[in-house]
Amino acid sequence: MGATDRKSLAFMKMHGLGNDFVVIDARAGDPWPSEATVKAMADRHRGVGFDQLAVISAADGVDAHLTFYNADGSRSAACGNASRCIARHLMEESGKVALTLATDRGHLAARDAGHGNTSVNMGPALTNWEQVPLAREMDTLELPVAGAPTATGMGNPHCTFFVTDAEAVDLAARGPEIEHHPLFPERTNVQFAHVMGPDHLRMRVWERGTGITLASGSSSCATAVAAHRRGLVGRDVSIELDGGTIRIHIGTDGVWMTGPTAHVFDGVWHG
Repeated sequence: MGATDRKSLAFMKMHGLGNDFVVIDARAGDPWPSEATVKAMADRHRGVGFDQLAVISAADGVDAHLTFYNADGSRSAACGNASRCIARHLMEESGKVALTLATDRGHLAARDAGHGNTSVNMGPALTNWEQVPLAREMDTLELPVAGAPTATGMGNPHCTFFVTDAEAVDLAARGPEIEHHPLFPERTNVQFAHVMGPDHLRMRVWERGTGITLASGSSSCATAVAAHRRGLVGRDVSIELDGGTIRIHIGTDGVWMTGPTAHVFDGVWHG
């Protein structure tokens, strides 16, 4: 991030299924917010409030480059719902129905899925221990942790527990405990899920560096992949989140996520 902030910083507020974002468009070369500004904007009482902040910047050969920050100011390589929200914004701006977005995770394909929905390909899931990453070599399908969760990398680390009732889990207590588990050197996102029916999951999420969120795109992808690896679902999965329903397709070209987005308002931050 740049060392200096403007006194006034234009931003957009967006959300995907209640997973909310501040989005800053820096394609014109404006300076990025400092870490202090990111943290100040994240405060839901004294700032704007968000689960993640995303910066749009120009890049050669793609429609835009996206950089993501958690509410605590830490970086994240992937943010699925923010990618979908920004893809929708850029498609409406340009008139395109398909885009390529560059992220620290790699290049992501995005497309208009019709009926107001937007799809993004989050790339292939990473299932080797060093790719997640984990602290040492082990089988990622069942970790040596109480509850035998599954680890998955989606550009950020994920730990998914399959339980009898996700609603009954004390997420505020279990989430931070697992986020900081020594098996995860970069910390981890944490999901608790149960099977509702054929190819239908209920999932709740604790996000690394943020806390409980109403939805998480990369967590939804990771949960679908983990459930598929365990034989619980097929390749097309509907996931019920606290903020609504998202659809996941585990394709040969990567993991596609599809759902609605909302551009809530535009604002100016006076730091």
